[in-house]
Amino acid sequence: MAVIAVIDYDMGNLHSVCKGLEKAGANPKVTDASKDLEKADAIVLPGVGAFDPAVQHLRSRGLEEPIKAAIKSGKLFLGICLGLQILFESSEEGLEPGLGIIKGKVRRFRPEPGITIPHMGWNQLQLTQPKCLLWEYLSPQPWVYFVHSYYVEPAEAQICAATVTHGSQTVTAAIACENLMAVQFHPEKSSNVGLQILSNFVAQVRERVAA
Repeated sequence: MAVIAVIDYDMGNLHSVCKGLEKAGANPKVTDASKDLEKADAIVLPGVGAFDPAVQHLRSRGLEEPIKAAIKSGKLFLGICLGLQILFESSEEGLEPGLGIIKGKVRRFRPEPGITIPHMGWNQLQLTQPKCLLWEYLSPQPWVYFVHSYYVEPAEAQICAATVTHGSQTVTAAIACENLMAVQFHPEKSSNVGLQILSNFVAQVRERVAA
């Protein structure tokens, strides 16, 4: 069974993420130890909360460089919600520099009539990388669950794997670049669609382990 390290930095809904990965057939290991990231077959970085405390907690645990090294090595990596945002260089939410693994910034939704901030609830994805492994067996415009006031703005548009529209604002909902994938929505809260996304990730991890 594939061992997937789920990073614990006091900012994630670890129980729900681990349950989703278990249902998808993985063996999740919650950890804040760099040696576990090295040994794991893949890594998941969940996150709920604010940008500055998230990067501070990661750095205080000495996890920034191990995360960068794991991604650079080609190990499969999945970021979820705040775990997507902190991969970027900076955020309008805070003052701390992000991990800078992805070039670009995190922006706040603009207020406009008829929308709420945070963007919360079910919304449809527009798949801009339809062949991305996360989207296998999904309908062309799947419904997933969001809770966020900020969104990522990649410097390189081609890494955007899906968008979502809130009011008049169409923003990045997922990124994918080789072994690095991350989503703004919560697959662990997205019912059967979310479980399929996690299953697709786990299946790719298994395939690599077996190779």
